Amino acid sequence: MKLILASASPRRAELLKSLGLQFDVMPTGVAERDEHPTSFHDLAIHNAQAKARDAAARHSDALVLGADTIVVLGTEVFGKPRDLDDARRMLRSLSCQRHSVITGVCLVHRAKNSECTFAVETRVRFRPLSDADIEQYLGAVDVSDKAGAYAIQEGPPIVAGIEGSYSNVIGLPLERLAAELREFGVPA
Repeated sequence: MKLILASASPRRAELLKSLGLQFDVMPTGVAERDEHPTSFHDLAIHNAQAKARDAAARHSDALVLGADTIVVLGTEVFGKPRDLDDARRMLRSLSCQRHSVITGVCLVHRAKNSECTFAVETRVRFRPLSDADIEQYLGAVDVSDKAGAYAIQEGPPIVAGIEGSYSNVIGLPLERLAAELREFGVPA
């Protein structure tokens, strides 16, 4: 079965490759929403669904994977920063705080009239960050395409600990995704 990743994220592609899967990459032009309809999980799933359905409309014979990751602190959703000042604001807000990283996932196979959606939440705690720490981090990591203005796997260490899936914080909850792919007949 042909698998398509409906994402431009190189991190998601790397994570899928780590499962030993063959797939094509097809980014979509779908605009992500940042207001939450009923819950943060629903927001991430909605965005993932929009991406997967958009790609599946052009490839009905393939299994299409769409995903969206958001960072949530309290009631505020941190998507990708608009600019460096926004990234600084996000990192200052996350300093010393526990927050959630939620990835919504959607698998769509139109020919089989099948769709699966789920969201995985990982709790992340940042260490205290001084202004100098933030500037050092922003100098080392391109945060322009990263929810919450950080990448757990890159740059100087800013994370003090996590509860849950590490790969989810990067962009795909591999443990759950592998199980769902097997349900579609994809050996993962």
